[in-house]
Amino acid sequence: MTDPTPAPSRLEEFRSFRERMNARILEQKDLVVNRFFTLDTKAYEAGALDVKTKEIAGLSASLVLRCDDCIAYHIIRCKEEGVTDAELWEVLGIGLIVGGSIVIPHLRRAVDLLDEINGGNAPEGAKTDCGH
Repeated sequence: MTDPTPAPSRLEEFRSFRERMNARILEQKDLVVNRFFTLDTKAYEAGALDVKTKEIAGLSASLVLRCDDCIAYHIIRCKEEGVTDAELWEVLGIGLIVGGSIVIPHLRRAVDLLDEINGGNAPEGAKTDCGH
């Protein structure tokens, strides 16, 4: 007999793992780690740049650095901050141009997560040819 409970989505898995592990890490009360986490949080607060712009910058940098967890986090935050799919496609394109073809596998995972956030379907007319 198969388990009727569906497997958690990538989005659900990402959020659950991130929350669980952040709590685990922060409970150690390590001064350096806690200060770094606080600095990271503060860096994305509104300042001369608004939060939306900072999340877009974070996404572009994460693509170039090829960090799937960071890419996922910033895609989620971008959507929460109201970044449109058209804006996201431009950011993804910039990350690809700056990072080169080695970014393509990360771009695929980014687009897969974006599609999941958008309800599991690519919007009509969405670009699907991501190279290699």
